[in-house]
Amino acid sequence: MKKTAHTLTTIIALVFLSSVLVVPAVYAQQKNIIMATTTSTQDSGLLDVLIPIFEKKTGYFVKTIAVGSGQAMAMGQKGEADVLLVHLPAAEKKFVTEGYGINRQLVMHNDFIVVGPPADPAKIKGMKSATEVLKKIAATQSIFISRGDNSGTHVKEKDIWKAAAVKYEGEKWYQQTGLGMGQTLNVASEKKAYTLADRGTYLALKKNLGLAILAEGDAILLNIYHVIEINPARFPRVNAPGGKAFADFMLSKVAQGIIKTFGVDKFGSPLFFPDAGKKWEELGK
Repeated sequence: MKKTAHTLTTIIALVFLSSVLVVPAVYAQQKNIIMATTTSTQDSGLLDVLIPIFEKKTGYFVKTIAVGSGQAMAMGQKGEADVLLVHLPAAEKKFVTEGYGINRQLVMHNDFIVVGPPADPAKIKGMKSATEVLKKIAATQSIFISRGDNSGTHVKEKDIWKAAAVKYEGEKWYQQTGLGMGQTLNVASEKKAYTLADRGTYLALKKNLGLAILAEGDAILLNIYHVIEINPARFPRVNAPGGKAFADFMLSKVAQGIIKTFGVDKFGSPLFFPDAGKKWEELGK
């Protein structure tokens, strides 16, 4: 009888101990959010401002993985992130249609620009057509640095090359870094080359670059960001409440207000434009 009672007491103690050890681990996991995003949101410094405010407001802790939109969505397709902040519209729509993501919502936009050495060997300065700009760079065989990383910027670049109907892959003057936006800008600066960049990252790093804005303003250069929650019905282990909390925050008056003024004090103009609640057709107007 004593042996049975002793065994029962031991079992109860072990159950209690395991619950003490497990609950904090589960709680900690629930309070952590993995947010996969493009490097432009990180390199521009915007997330350095927004995330601490979100964490203080909600109690969640955000692990940011800035890898480019293509790689961010690849993570989402494996359930390795809880929420995405990306700028690859066509792929985003497919991502949601195929059931990987839910609640894709418009957050903000800026635009792409073609930057290059102030000497401008291809003589593209002031040209309005992005396709004509790339045609001229190709015709003069001026060095062009591509991210080459399947990011939103890289996909946009390939779209413009396709529209220009120019052969560029395999050409000596066309070089790929496989790196993020900030690092690619540094490479372009070192090589006195041209590249396609988002305006926000360029302005944030401009003082350390030997590059100037040479072409801008074409409608094809609009750069649009959405937030997408990962679908918990497909990936039950994702932190769905955390992902939703982050998405809601990015659309909130607080976050949108920060986006509206971010960069104005340093550059005289914002690096991004807030778009929560807007329609696609209203962007850039």
